[in-house]
Amino acid sequence: MLARPDAAPVFAALGDETRLRVVSRLCEEGPLSIAKLTEGSAVTRQAVTKHLHVLEGAGLVRGYRAGRENVWELTPKRLGQAQKYLQMISDEWDATLGRLAAFVEDE
Repeated sequence: MLARPDAAPVFAALGDETRLRVVSRLCEEGPLSIAKLTEGSAVTRQAVTKHLHVLEGAGLVRGYRAGRENVWELTPKRLGQAQKYLQMISDEWDATLGRLAAFVEDE
């Protein structure tokens, strides 16, 4: 398998619990303002903004201005690329385990 260095920022960004929660909310609820993303949470708007910028840097979200608010939405293409990468890893593990099973059974 060829290493995908472009996948590393995606997994690094998703490795944080708060960022993963933000991505999950955007998946479930669609585009949201920072005010909506912080509603009912102990995380400040400033902290959420920093997390959104990390996610944006990884290509997972994009922000735009809607009136007086900044609205953020998921960019599904990048998540799809990460999913394909994980599937490639899974397929390789399946093949490796299959070879191991065949080796053990031949002994």
